[in-house]
Amino acid sequence: MPAKQHPQFDPKPVLDLIASIEADLQRLKGLVEQQVEKFDPANPHNKTPDGKLTEEGAECCYRMFDEGKSRYSVAQQMKISFAAATHRFNTWRKLGGAKRPTLLG
Repeated sequence: MPAKQHPQFDPKPVLDLIASIEADLQRLKGLVEQQVEKFDPANPHNKTPDGKLTEEGAECCYRMFDEGKSRYSVAQQMKISFAAATHRFNTWRKLGGAKRPTLLG
């Protein structure tokens, strides 16, 4: 009985698919990293020159409250007073807490 012949395996389509997936993953990683950087408590864009929180800074506070961080922790990380963090916390609650619509994309 003759041995069964298997068709030659062509790895090119598989390698092309892997390259495409890797490119998509890199693009996605870049988008996620932008968001992480954008909402970093230490990001200078969180405050205006006179020290007030920008819209991004307020959203950064709200996202930390979403994660369950305390007002004290948010105040420390954002380098704002406890009173300012309390104000942001109360606003966050009025907006719906963790279920609120986000201010920024």
